Amino acid sequence: MKTSNFKSKITRGLMAFVVALSVLGSVDADAQAQAVKNVVLVHGAFADGSGYKALYTVLTKKGYHVTVVQNPLTSLEDDVAATKVVLDKQDGPVILVGHSWGGAVITEAGNHPKVVALVYVAAFQPGNGETALQWLQTAPPAPENGVLPPDEKGIVYYDKAKYHAGFCADLSKEEAEFMYASQGAFYAKGFATPITKAAWLDKPSYGLVATDDKSIAPEIQRAMYKRSHTKVTEIKGSHVIFMSQPDAVAKVIIEAAVKASTTK
Repeated sequence: MKTSNFKSKITRGLMAFVVALSVLGSVDADAQAQAVKNVVLVHGAFADGSGYKALYTVLTKKGYHVTVVQNPLTSLEDDVAATKVVLDKQDGPVILVGHSWGGAVITEAGNHPKVVALVYVAAFQPGNGETALQWLQTAPPAPENGVLPPDEKGIVYYDKAKYHAGFCADLSKEEAEFMYASQGAFYAKGFATPITKAAWLDKPSYGLVATDDKSIAPEIQRAMYKRSHTKVTEIKGSHVIFMSQPDAVAKVIIEAAVKASTTK
């Protein structure tokens, strides 16, 4: 009888040990599953995805899987749809990054279940029912700003004569010329389309203020980020700090990824 009880205790102990190992293995697998290595980059108006090459290079060298969305720029809905197509293809959690107009896009597309954090790079960050245009009108434009009125097709262009100084002053003349030549045609209705559900209300947000920005005034960026309790980093540079200072921008994206990886 005593031998039987002893064997029973041993059996129960072994079973408990196996269960414990199983639980630990499950926790470890869950921790690994939460490691965020996917970054999706969304460009803004008067640009295209090619501008992200330097940032792509920095992030991929650090082990991140980076995908660049090519926005059609035909409407907010179309750009959000294009972003969701890319998000659907990711194999795990994602840090979603938007520059300029791309901030409005990630604000809506960021509701995708794979998105765990948002990074706004000198970007619009409207709230529910708000538009990018509303925020753009909260401060007078800089003299260098070259955004022109919509043409007969409803497309907004940036004045070529002002593009370098107003959009990307800290890039070389050659880089500015390539950016201007490769930009997409941006339809003005996107600026006036309200956000239906702002993802930053539910997900961690990081914002980068470009302190020498002549396209979206720095005070507008600060006001949006303050209202949303976004974690702010200020970087001295033009509207395209993701090109002129890719290491500094990558640092914030990586911070968002590391934080998301350790937060359940």
